[in-house]
Amino acid sequence: MSDAAYGRVAVMTSPRELDYAEYPLPAPGPGAILMKVTRANVCGSELHIWNGKHPVKKSGGLGHEMVGTVAALGEGRPTDNAGQPLNPGDRIVATYFQTCDRCARCLGGQPNLCDNAYEFFGKQPAEAPHFHAAFGTHYYIHPRQHVYKVPDEIPDSVAASANCALSQVTFGIDQIGLQYGETLLIQGAGGLGLNAVAVAKERGATVIVIDPSGPRLEQAQRFGADHAINMADIPDLEDRIAALQQLTGGQGPDVAIELTGVPDAFAEGLRQIRRGGRYLVMGNLSPGRTVPFDPGYVTRKAMTIKHVDRYEGRYLYKSLTFLAEHQDKYPFDAMIDATFTLDGVQEALEKSLAREVTRAAILMDNTSA
Repeated sequence: MSDAAYGRVAVMTSPRELDYAEYPLPAPGPGAILMKVTRANVCGSELHIWNGKHPVKKSGGLGHEMVGTVAALGEGRPTDNAGQPLNPGDRIVATYFQTCDRCARCLGGQPNLCDNAYEFFGKQPAEAPHFHAAFGTHYYIHPRQHVYKVPDEIPDSVAASANCALSQVTFGIDQIGLQYGETLLIQGAGGLGLNAVAVAKERGATVIVIDPSGPRLEQAQRFGADHAINMADIPDLEDRIAALQQLTGGQGPDVAIELTGVPDAFAEGLRQIRRGGRYLVMGNLSPGRTVPFDPGYVTRKAMTIKHVDRYEGRYLYKSLTFLAEHQDKYPFDAMIDATFTLDGVQEALEKSLAREVTRAAILMDNTSA
């Protein structure tokens, strides 16, 4: 790698304001990897950041769902986290967070809640090694991030979503204990929702998806959803409750997953789930946005509510295994319905925010290095 080589990154200077910067490509330190990014996806978390509603990140690099190739290996990094040999040019995916293995949460058996998870993801691009986010030509992988080689049979268009959407919902579904034969309600048919449909169907669940977008619901049915409820067609909450009751023998679903990022969806989910049911909440993360909450109602229904933040790094390997086994069964390659260049990041974010696209991909131009 030449000392004169430079890479380029997209930088959010303030909510809904974007610029670009160039930096010299760093040589990876011991245990680190410099990745050349091939493509990255626009995830719901990017939309929270872009819209100024993320609890922490208000500026800096964007993007965390990505796939790329090894550009350079640091000393002492001969393999990925599954023990597979790594060489320059190998296709890889990596967690966008690290697991420090030394904080109270890691030592307490909750590595997904690592107190230092965003030590590097939260850094500004001006700070070396500069390439902290996925919307750029390169990405610097630190020693405590999980890295896995991508099986040859998985195309980049499918592999890019493994390190967030698929890993996140697989971890969440394990945490809530979805069982064979149970009925699952998925609130939201975006990228996480579509991946959740596929995982739930492989677990033997009956899946109901609710969303206000007809095209998104059609996509959910292509992923195997048994029933779809269009909120635009049933705008009244009581009518939606009645529709769901009719689909579940008057009981309500056994389990629900909130993947919308909309606080009102949380309040609605509480109404929808059966007595004694379980509720997994992963979409809502915006601070200061509240809904009325009746603790006594939840007690009387004897509900279990579980909030899940991030996932354990090993789930990225589980996601790649899932894709290798099931990508021909589910239309993962059709999940991306719009592609943009690195110069088109702002357009991709705006169209995603307006729900003009279900899931956008950024294709990188690495000709500068």
